[in-house]
Amino acid sequence: MEIAFQNVMETLVFNKLHNMLHILDCCHCEKCQKDIAAYTLNSLPSKYVVTHQGELYSRAEALKLQYETDITTALLRSAKIVKDHPRH
Repeated sequence: MEIAFQNVMETLVFNKLHNMLHILDCCHCEKCQKDIAAYTLNSLPSKYVVTHQGELYSRAEALKLQYETDITTALLRSAKIVKDHPRH
């Protein structure tokens, strides 16, 4: 049986990024969005799950204020890096 791993943090970061695009002072092209997400994910701990139940638990835990704050802070830092050094 094949086991699929999923980093729940990826989903959380991409969702938060799309919700924050209007306030980020940087380019909104797809390449810049992916660069911002990559920088952000590299600065945050991974949250891997294997089962659907594990995913639900991780998402519920991620709703805690500290995770929201960590993701927002990392996104803002990453957006500044990408703004200062765009690759497009």
